[in-house]
Parts: sequence; structure tokens; C-alpha cells
Amino acid sequence: MTQEIIQTVPTQDTPSSPVVIDTTSQSALMMKNIAVKCQGCKEILYERDWQKNLKVCPHCNYHFRLAAYERIELLVDQDSFVEVDANIISADPLHFASQSQSYAEKLESERLKVGLNESVVIGHAAIEEQTLALAVMDFRFIGGSMGVAVGEKITRAIEIGLERHIPVLIVSASGGARMQEGIFALMQMAKIAGALARLGDAGIPYFSLLTDPTSGGVTASFAMLGDVIIAEPGSLICFAGPRVIEQFMHVKLPRDAVTSEFAFQHGLIDVVAHRRELRSILARLLRLYSSASGLTSACQ
Repeated sequence: MTQEIIQTVPTQDTPSSPVVIDTTSQSALMMKNIAVKCQGCKEILYERDWQKNLKVCPHCNYHFRLAAYERIELLVDQDSFVEVDANIISADPLHFASQSQSYAEKLESERLKVGLNESVVIGHAAIEEQTLALAVMDFRFIGGSMGVAVGEKITRAIEIGLERHIPVLIVSASGGARMQEGIFALMQMAKIAGALARLGDAGIPYFSLLTDPTSGGVTASFAMLGDVIIAEPGSLICFAGPRVIEQFMHVKLPRDAVTSEFAFQHGLIDVVAHRRELRSILARLLRLYSSASGLTSACQ
């Protein structure tokens, strides 16, 4: 059923076909500003210093959100990332429409605005010459929501790990399942979990990196299934958001009750690490698991 509502779009556009974006040069399309305002402490930061500090506030340690290609550039060896299945996009299985626009129109406008075809980028790369398959979500595209195409792409990233016998890394940044695709979106939770089960049966490690925000059906499925679960400081990590919980339970939540630090204190994740430490942590994990399980690790 899933395969029937996936569209792999050809490179040439026709008036009746959805707009498909060439994603090969998206990392270069970042707007330049003189200064930015920290969303945590409200300090004004010089853009150059902010970029040098990996988009982390030096005053309060607030971690700004990264686009998918920015995240990939931060984590993997230079020029090692090979993207696959970039042209997979969602169809509109429910013919969903709101008062303002149809879901099909929403998808097309998001592709043009964000410069991505979907809210996840997948492929294979290397970290300190240790190969891995990876899927990196991008919150800018409809809140990083998980629809059929996202589920298919993440599953294919896991299958790359199975085929090549290499570890898998998924970087989550999502509001959960995409409501415009209804039950089809929710089915992706089981689909991805099933693929991860096959990965585990093969003795191949899966690392999960949680970033701000990770919530909803993503948290309830693959984000929390990692052999090692890492999170950035201050990230929103939850199933339901704090306002939803408070409105339903009629109680005031403790401060920082839905942050990565709170999840770490209660044993839900393994480590909270600053953005500058992520690459070295992943490299150590790759070496540790490859030596223990005989994985294909060194770049060919």
C-alpha cells in the first residue's frame, strides 16, 4: 500500500506535475545577516561569531535549529556525503484540503520555499573515515512532519545499512506524523520500527540523534529506538507538547519537563551533548561498534 502512494518525479517538470527542487546546491542558499537575536536569552549576536560557534549562543548555550544540509556538513567528513532518493515526494492519498489551500498546493509551496522535496534527506557518508547510512530531518518543511514519503526514505536509509552492513544514524527534528496524510502517516511508525528490528537482528547498530524539537509519532517510534540515543541541550523531547498536557490534565508541568535534560535525568536518553561534541562522539561510537561486531566501517 505504501509503495502505491509514493511518486518518484522525473527531472523535467510538466504543467501537471508537482514542482521538484534540485537539492544539490541547497546548502549554499543561506541568507546572510549582520546580527541575529538569541531566542533563549534575547542577546544580539554577530552573525559571523554565531556561525563560528555552530549556531549556538555563547551566552546561554541555546542551540538554534539547523537545516538538513547544515547538519550533514557539521557531522560528516568533507565531500563524503552521497544523497540518494532525493526525488521521492508525497502524493495526496486523502485529497486533503483546508479552507486556505489543498495539501497538494501546500506541498508545492513548501518545496519552493524550503528548497527541499521532503522533510528528510537520506544517503551514506563517513565520519572520521567510518562509513554509515544516515537520514536527517529538516523542521522547516511542514514542521519536519512524517508522511508516507518520509517513512519510505527513512526505511530506505535503514536498508542501505542492511545492504552494506554499516551503522545507521537518524537525526530527528519533527512535530510528529503529518495530519494531512492521516492513517497513512501513522503507518510509517510501524514501517520504520519494523526496518529497525531487521537491522537489530542483523547485529547492526542504530544511533538516534534528537534535536529541537522531537515530538509526536516520531518520538513514539524510531527516535526512541536507538541503541544509543543522543540529544542536543535544551531540545524539546516529548510525545505531546507542554500546552496540550497542561490543558488536558489541568496541571502545571515542572519547569523544563519536556527537555532533553529532563529525559536524560529520567533514563530515556543516553547522553546530552553540545553540538561541537557530536561528531567526535559519533566517531567513537562507530569505532567501538565496528570493532565489537565486525561491521564494514572503514571507507572503501
